[in-house]
Amino acid sequence: MSKHPVEMFEYHTWANQTIMGRIKELPPSVLSQEVNSSFPTIAHALSHIYAVDKMWYMVLTGTGMREALQACIPLNENILYSVDEYANVFVQLSEQYREWFRSQADLEQTILLDNPFAGIRQTRLSEIVLQIVNHGTYHRGNVSTMLRQLGHASAMNDYSLFWYQQPVQSI
Repeated sequence: MSKHPVEMFEYHTWANQTIMGRIKELPPSVLSQEVNSSFPTIAHALSHIYAVDKMWYMVLTGTGMREALQACIPLNENILYSVDEYANVFVQLSEQYREWFRSQADLEQTILLDNPFAGIRQTRLSEIVLQIVNHGTYHRGNVSTMLRQLGHASAMNDYSLFWYQQPVQSI
């Protein structure tokens, strides 16, 4: 099994924790300050990343995409009160993913994905993992922009920095 999708997921986990670590250094109000951006607050952006990560986890573990979407839509509006709460739910979900990776022999295996926004297609499990990472990267960029709009620097969380910060975990 190729370890690249697993490494990319570990990067995703590290980058989420890195940006949340930066937010922890700032006044707690930063999480809920309104900005004119893709999301009304940083908390909304983090809730969205988590909801989509959870939805894809459900798909990877056998739930149909339509059902997973319905189950996770409320998570988009589940705004938590502290960055520590976000960090904890992300860590818990990452552990669930790691358990799934350990049990998954072939990430090149395909499933029939019925995406209500795009249609039906055979999709490799590895493609879904890369989608999770790509989606998180996109929205961490939103969070970085929101931090700057609020007058704060963000934290570097590029994949190339991950190479030097975190040894690849053996799953």
